[in-house]
Parts: sequence; structure tokens; C-alpha cells
Amino acid sequence: MKETPFTGKHVALGAKMHEFAGYNMPIEYSGIIDEHLTVCNGVGVFDVSHMGEFWVKGPKALTFLQKITSNNVAVLSPGKIQYTCFPNEEGGIVDDLLVYHYEAEKYLLVVNAANIDKDWQWCVSHNMEGAVLENASDNMAQLAVQGPKAILALQKLTNINLADIPYYTFAVGEVAGVKEVIISNTGYTGAGGFELYFYPDVADKIWKAVFEAGAEFGIKPVGLGARDTLRLEMGFCLYGHDLDDTTSPIEAGLGWITKFVEGKNFTNRIALEKQKTEGVTRKLVGFEMIDRGIPRQDYELFALSGEKIGVVTSGTMSPIRKIGIGMGYVKPEYSALGAELFIDVRGRKLKAMVVKPPFRK
Repeated sequence: MKETPFTGKHVALGAKMHEFAGYNMPIEYSGIIDEHLTVCNGVGVFDVSHMGEFWVKGPKALTFLQKITSNNVAVLSPGKIQYTCFPNEEGGIVDDLLVYHYEAEKYLLVVNAANIDKDWQWCVSHNMEGAVLENASDNMAQLAVQGPKAILALQKLTNINLADIPYYTFAVGEVAGVKEVIISNTGYTGAGGFELYFYPDVADKIWKAVFEAGAEFGIKPVGLGARDTLRLEMGFCLYGHDLDDTTSPIEAGLGWITKFVEGKNFTNRIALEKQKTEGVTRKLVGFEMIDRGIPRQDYELFALSGEKIGVVTSGTMSPIRKIGIGMGYVKPEYSALGAELFIDVRGRKLKAMVVKPPFRK
């Protein structure tokens, strides 16, 4: 398995480790619920160095990105970030990702760890424009410092006013004496905070500084288990669960990142535009359990009549709400808010109701 610059620290701290996307990653330290609540109420640190990063540079960078991504990159000014996806030719999604407009004619793509090789090949094979592509995934480390007290801890380490970095923007500057650190605000937890991108050779220095700065706020390391429960409470999609090569952005409720603007002829635009106009055969919905039970990925969804209407893509017991919550694809006629669903949990049909995420208010 591959390691991040922090793998040794996770092991030394007694984290429960497991393979994820080819990396030896921490799943939990003190327990998923404790770590989840730490992020919601204080500050927690995630090692997300396994994520992929691609530079897209040169005079053809924007033209290339307009073709390969669903969102309208042309509206980004330097310092802004955009959530988007790579549509494929069959109506599905190669990956969902972030686009950072780093500076004129220079963009940073942040992709999912499990899709680095697939995404890189996708970009290279579709680069007919001649954009300059660089796979920097092995030359970047990343910590996500999340929670309402993250700003108080991190402000000690930089002269950049973190309050001037609103959601989906970033700055580049000095953190803990390390220059050229990217400080971004895109959090995947719904609890506020920042992501720090830096070279692997300064990882130890950054880690120590962050934990010293956060000590008075009860800072803790957090594993991927709580990262999943936090994102699910917010209703954020996870590739490989709620999105994949067969799910279209329109079906997934991502019409807001699928921009049919003049001159943007992105991959599979015609078919996706038809879906948006004529409708889809399934929709991704959020639901919460009425009966007691925990929904899990691949559990089947049924109507009151007994008709199978869909499948669960993500599910868990909400640490905040103390009820089962989840997301899944259903036939459109069962997607209205308040609609009753029944989930087959080990042979028992348990009642749930369609609701609008986030589940954590």
C-alpha cells in the first residue's frame, strides 16, 4: 500500500488503519462518533494527502477545461474555486472534482484519490487543445483542518486574514513559516475550516504547528470514518457511492454544476441537456428513517405497494440526529419531499421518508 507523509504519525497515534484507494489510511482514532462531534463542535484534522492534484496550464488551459468539465470555468477569477465533474460519453461521471483558478492561464484540479490514474488518463487522452498538463499528486500533501474553531487555531500560524477567505475561495501564503502554502475553504464536513496544500518535505513541520496551535481548542486527528459520516449528514455526494460512471449529473441533482451556456460544448452535452429538458428515469434523494434501523449501500428501496423503486447509495446512523439517514436513487414519482420509502434491512421492510439534505441543520 502507498503511504502519505503522515502515515507513520497515524500508526504511532494508534489509529485503526485500513486500505483506501491504494493508501494505508486512518479510519478512526478515538472512535467515529467522538471524532465526528469533535469536528462539529471544535476542530479536527484529516490527512487527505491521498487526493490527486493536476496542474492545467498555458493559453489553451481554459479551452480544455471548458470541454472536459460540466461547470462554466470561464466565470472563475484567480482565487476562486469551482465544484464540477468530468462527464463521460455514456451519460455518467468519470469523477467529481474541484477546479482552482490559481493564476492567469493556470488551474489546479483536485480529484478523488481512487480515481487519480483514471482521471489522468482521461485528461491526457482528451487534451486535443494542447493544454500543459502536470500530475502533481505525488508532490503535494494536504491537511483538512475542520470545525468551528479551525479558524482560531490556524490564524495563529499565518498573517493572512483567514476571515477574508470565504467559502470556495483560496489564498497562497506563509503558514507556520512555510511559504507557498495553499489555504482553501471548500470543506467536505459542513463544519467550517480550511484545507492546507504544501510540499511533502514540510509535512512534519506543518503537522506539529497545527496541533500546537489547536491544543487549547481540544484539536484531534480524525479518520476517514468520521469524514464519511460528516459528509453524509450534509448530503454531500461521494464518488463510488452516490456518483459513478453510470450516474448522470442530472440524475444526481447536480444540474447546478452542469452549465449549458453558449460556446461550452462539453462532453456529452447534448444528451445531458435532453435529460434536463425531458426528465430522467431516476433521481438521487435524501431520506431519514422513520423506523429504527441503519440503511447501508446497496440496500433495496421499495414503495408501499411492494414495488422495487431504487437502491441506497450511502447510509449511516447520524451521530448528531441519532437516526438512520441516507441517500439513494429512486424512480422520479417517489422523489417528492415527504414521500414514504421502505428499505429492506436484512429482510425487514423499514419505513423512511424523503427529505431535503442537509440532515444536520
